[in-house]
Amino acid sequence: MLKITTFLLIFSLLFTSCQTSEEKQSTGTEKKSASTPKVDIADIELGIRSYIDSKTKEMDGYFHLRDDNKELRLKLVRVHTEYLSNLGPNRHFACVDLADENGDVYDVDFFLEGPSGAMDVTETTVHKLNGRPFYSWKQKSDKTWHRVPMENASNELLGIVEGEDEFEFYYETQLPKIQTDAKVWIPIAQSDKFQEIEIVDMQIPDENEILTETAYGNKILFLSLNSDHSNQQLKITYHVKRKEKGAYSEKNPDLNRYLSENILMPVGNTRFNEIVAEALEGKENQSDLVHARAIYDYIIDNMRYAKNKKYGTGDAVYACDSKTGNCTEFHSLFISLARTANIPARFAIGAGIPSDRDEGGIDGYHCWAEFYADEKWWPVDISEGNKYTALATYYFGRHPANRIEFTKGRDLKFEPAPQSSPVKFMAYPIFEVDGESIVSNAKFSFNRLNTK
Repeated sequence: MLKITTFLLIFSLLFTSCQTSEEKQSTGTEKKSASTPKVDIADIELGIRSYIDSKTKEMDGYFHLRDDNKELRLKLVRVHTEYLSNLGPNRHFACVDLADENGDVYDVDFFLEGPSGAMDVTETTVHKLNGRPFYSWKQKSDKTWHRVPMENASNELLGIVEGEDEFEFYYETQLPKIQTDAKVWIPIAQSDKFQEIEIVDMQIPDENEILTETAYGNKILFLSLNSDHSNQQLKITYHVKRKEKGAYSEKNPDLNRYLSENILMPVGNTRFNEIVAEALEGKENQSDLVHARAIYDYIIDNMRYAKNKKYGTGDAVYACDSKTGNCTEFHSLFISLARTANIPARFAIGAGIPSDRDEGGIDGYHCWAEFYADEKWWPVDISEGNKYTALATYYFGRHPANRIEFTKGRDLKFEPAPQSSPVKFMAYPIFEVDGESIVSNAKFSFNRLNTK
């Protein structure tokens, strides 16, 4: 009785997580022959990997799959070993993540038939796109399973605006009391291929200039002030049109820069080498895309989002030791581990815009990362994937439209320079008042413009 209960539990878990097939007979009709050699999970993993590898080599270096009259050209990202399953004699199930050139990640379900070493795929179905399921499963009264479409599935309640977003963004800060003089540095958002930035209004003193940061081209507003400016409110109003971000190419990327260590982000130390070896065990000869996903999963599995002690410093060693932090720790550790695995990776920071309302305040900055594989930059957001496990697949290879980016890179340098130069990263203002560094403050708010 215990064995039957356990088997039924495993089977039910399979079909509530990562499943396919138009209709599946109940386990009661599947009886294993005593003479049939046992096929274990490792055999199924080898079977699906061999199938995908052979089909990829037959074509143009991509695994081809037709979905909705569309030809998909895909690369293997991950085999979900937790969902591999035997469904009966010589019948098996596998669930695999495959990514296209734009960074869309398809969760594909496969049924295989055959003994160990000679499996063939009998059915292939796209189950999810960027973490969004197209169907679920329901058991009929005759104990067979059938697919149930998921109408109007939406990620919006979990923080994602897909496609495009448009909003006004308000960046505000208050100067402290100034006795003699002060210097202030504020990051300025810029347009790129994913965001169109217009500065609508700047309520700031006249004594200002725009600096260009040397390494990454960031723009910094520099203010040289005196006692007349004590306690003044500064405000910048942006009009932002933002596109959802997927994998993208870049002309002449300086990849060596993104393999070197930064302040608080070492590369190749003993502990990081051990973690990379652990995360990539059994995958050593696979692609950088697979390796990046393994590191991403390692961090999600081993870190917890928590604002304890030294959080927010972007210290990869602290993140590794404490296994906690906010977005800066998650992505600093990812970048250090990726670079240790010889995968170029880089950092950016800005703010997320709430998806479930159209105006109001924003709870501070947000940061993210990108890694380089298959001649493209792939965006990731591991801290959000950690918070919302249903969207872990989405955040590997995509960033939603509802965000604004302020600056790129770490260890920023510009002139005139603050005493804290180089600046580890920059989202909030830097104040130096009467020769002393003052903890800065900033308040973010927004008003969405493309409401329906």
